[in-house]
Amino acid sequence: MSVHTPGKVAVAEIVRAATAAPSMHNAQPWRFHYARGSRTFSLYADLTRAMPHADPTTRGLHIGCGAALFNLRVAATHARLRPVTRLLPCHADPSLLATVRLDDADGPMDGITVLHPAIHDRHTSRYPFTGRRVPTEVRHALTEASHHEGADLAFPAGSHLRTVLDLIQDAEGYGHMDACREAETERWTRDTTTRAPLDGVPEYAFGPLKRGGSAPVRDFAGRTPAHGRGLADFEDHPQLALLRTARDGPADWLRAGQALERVLLIATLHGLSASFATQALEWPDLRWILRDPDSGRGHVQMVIRLGYGPTGPRTPRRPVPHVLEVED
Repeated sequence: MSVHTPGKVAVAEIVRAATAAPSMHNAQPWRFHYARGSRTFSLYADLTRAMPHADPTTRGLHIGCGAALFNLRVAATHARLRPVTRLLPCHADPSLLATVRLDDADGPMDGITVLHPAIHDRHTSRYPFTGRRVPTEVRHALTEASHHEGADLAFPAGSHLRTVLDLIQDAEGYGHMDACREAETERWTRDTTTRAPLDGVPEYAFGPLKRGGSAPVRDFAGRTPAHGRGLADFEDHPQLALLRTARDGPADWLRAGQALERVLLIATLHGLSASFATQALEWPDLRWILRDPDSGRGHVQMVIRLGYGPTGPRTPRRPVPHVLEVED
């Protein structure tokens, strides 16, 4: 049987799809190595892009890399290759997060290939959503997507939702009062003197300043107003989803990242927009309280705001040659 070895263009396109994933402050904390002989991608954490104040355990970094890993799997499947994935394959090198061997497709393929068109259509939206509720069948599809990747998706309501919203608001205030965190955020949003304009959250993606409403939207402008930024009323009844895992280690964070991206791509195909409310997750004491008060089950890895509204602008991505090394 002939062996299908991906060419340079195919390898680059797979990585380009991977880099379309969301990451904390769009830091894009990943590096890829491709070995032609074994047809294997290696995904590494780029710790120079870590955030020691907001993400001291690198949990958020792992989630972003997990999202990139899922996109890589989708792109490989779309290219009629079967991705065989191992998480944390080398205990001696914790920066090696995963390997993906590209096998030939000699049987039924994973259904994730249908998600490929959504990879480059998915954008984080920091704009107001309408009051239209997410249908029950769509919620079920998103929940099932999280289960496929070893995670769980819950939609808080009632007092639990109010607690989550209060914790996010408190965490936002704590962050603005922490000079080190403010400086760290500014590095990835406002300071283009220390980085190329190929990453981070540019001002055009901040969205409007919230005038009213309960929806949790991070204000990346901090204490310094952004030029030309308007005011808007956000949702009074935001629709949030909590992505959870049973355990809370590096492998679980990578699974959470893959589940997150699978959920987001399916949401995109259903016409949903999404943003993230990670403020409370960046404070260990507050993150613990996000758990379901009745069952206490699961470690919350991400808070997702869902709804119908603007899809949000495209944010910059590093070129493939900046993040990919190919070994002949």
